[in-house]
Amino acid sequence: MLIREAAADDWPRIWPFWRRIVSAGETYSWDPDTSMEAGRALWMNPAKRVYVVEDESGTVVASAYVTPNYGGPAARTANAGFMVDPDQGGRGYGRALAEHILTAATADGYRGMVFNAVVETNPAVRLWTSLGFTIVGTVPDAFDHPRHGWVGLHVMHRAL
Repeated sequence: MLIREAAADDWPRIWPFWRRIVSAGETYSWDPDTSMEAGRALWMNPAKRVYVVEDESGTVVASAYVTPNYGGPAARTANAGFMVDPDQGGRGYGRALAEHILTAATADGYRGMVFNAVVETNPAVRLWTSLGFTIVGTVPDAFDHPRHGWVGLHVMHRAL
């Protein structure tokens, strides 16, 4: 696999799985009907460093971004978003991308990373805790999950 910074022309390769994940309404709090252009503005925002994972055939199978979570004197705390093509799950792409992002964020001078709204039923919670993230709080009944009903949103943190 190859992990690299995304280029603008990667968006059409990210969009199919981005749309599938967001429209499922199970892990992101973005509108499930987000258009391609609105999705590009959310994911490929110039304030974010965006990465992609390519498999051995050159297919983009995952993407992530890193951005400051706060501004001003708190700008050294990062935030990140991750998506792995659901058809490519279980192949180590998510873990490899997460480890890459943590290394890149550290190299960029971030002192910590926070996830503001991890749906408590998201299987990625296990990945984040295995990588040293802790749940610092949970907002109860904050996310209307299409299968589980109202579930909590975790705030997770890890020092870098």
